[in-house]
Amino acid sequence: MSTNTFDVVVIGAGPGGYVAAIRAVQLGLKTAIIEREHMGGICLNWGCIPTKALLRSADVFHLMHRAKDFGLSAEKIGFDLDAVVKRSRGVSKQLNQGIGHLMKKNKVTVFMGAATIPARGKVSVKTEKGVEDITAKNIVLATGARARELPGLEADGDLVWTYKHALTPKRMPKKLLVIGSGAIGIEFASFYNTLGADTTVVEVMDRVLPVEDAEISKFAKKQFEKQGMKIRENTSVKKLDRGQGKVVAHIEAGGKVTTEEFDTVISAVGIVGNVENLGLEALGVKIDRTHVVVDQYCRTGVEGLYAIGDIAGAPWLAHKASHEGVMVAEHIAGHHVHPIKPNSIAGCTYCHPQVASVGLTEEKAKGAGLNIKVGRFPFIGNGKAIALGEPEGMIKTIFDAKTGELLGAHMVGAEVTEMIQGYVIGRQLETTEEDLMHTVFPHPTLSEMMHESVLDAYGRAIHM
Repeated sequence: MSTNTFDVVVIGAGPGGYVAAIRAVQLGLKTAIIEREHMGGICLNWGCIPTKALLRSADVFHLMHRAKDFGLSAEKIGFDLDAVVKRSRGVSKQLNQGIGHLMKKNKVTVFMGAATIPARGKVSVKTEKGVEDITAKNIVLATGARARELPGLEADGDLVWTYKHALTPKRMPKKLLVIGSGAIGIEFASFYNTLGADTTVVEVMDRVLPVEDAEISKFAKKQFEKQGMKIRENTSVKKLDRGQGKVVAHIEAGGKVTTEEFDTVISAVGIVGNVENLGLEALGVKIDRTHVVVDQYCRTGVEGLYAIGDIAGAPWLAHKASHEGVMVAEHIAGHHVHPIKPNSIAGCTYCHPQVASVGLTEEKAKGAGLNIKVGRFPFIGNGKAIALGEPEGMIKTIFDAKTGELLGAHMVGAEVTEMIQGYVIGRQLETTEEDLMHTVFPHPTLSEMMHESVLDAYGRAIHM
């Protein structure tokens, strides 16, 4: 076997790609990975991780202002935006280097460069040293996605930002417009609003966080507005007029267009898959709205060619990509694998308050014609939440009234992104309401609210 012949070649070293490569090696497959920019991909370098580092700084800043509530004192509270950003970039750098170490440890051959697939089983990599030609029995596409840009709202890095610009800001926004209230938009809105920016969020749908349960979205909106955010739903930005240090936004709501001036705009209107310049069309790969069409095992229909993560479509989540990477590696190795169930993948948004969910919303469960039981429990009824000074929040659970199946769980409040995994495991194990009712939850913990919400669905809540 020649040096550049592999059992598996992975294109893209994000959370889907590098995990696929490691698992492939563990299964005895000779593996290479190709990355054109950063080991760890967007998630580690420009997404999940650095945003959480920024938001942690904002959380601490928020708590400092509440020192008196905890019997403490803090004077002359302030922040150094450059230092906040430096810490965030340092976290990403540390983990980026960690991925490089994992590649060496697992003996994954790394090519830094841009890949194309000239023919089935062939990969060409343009590196700094020239072009490397690789032969691969199996190719895994893990090229991820990038920010969607709408005509007239394109980012320039000065007045109009994408997530990348928002992660490394040249200045602190004074009056900020965030276009889009999905996870990316609302997290940046939360960060900059906490640091003092006059923040307006515009959402074209009828509610913020539109993929979440309507009741949770409504609760979150109320909390955002308490913090000073201006939330404008059923609203769109039609045009941006850029001037010296200012942007005039043309905002449409109810058929009427008004204008408002901002010094900074963050565009967070979704993502598009990185499908260009790979040679996919010539191979016969089907692409639908910038995403590669795959089956339940992430196969593209072209023999030996798989696609995982953001390029393979929703849900656009790092943990989904990683799990697909493992599944594909095991499929290539001939193992029996279980297809991923999208409805059992949790979504987490790290705004303040946090939002997390898994499974069907109440609206979707009813729309599917299911007879359901719904339970709710407020943070104000939980001892640990009150002790933490975090009494604002809610846990909501949805069950099939006939079978007791946990159809969905939805949370808003402190640390719910950590708690949601309990319900994820429950769905994976096909847990019923009876199993959850008979589970002993530790006290005092926030997780007790998960128990109480289940009990409430069946009229048995104790602390409410």
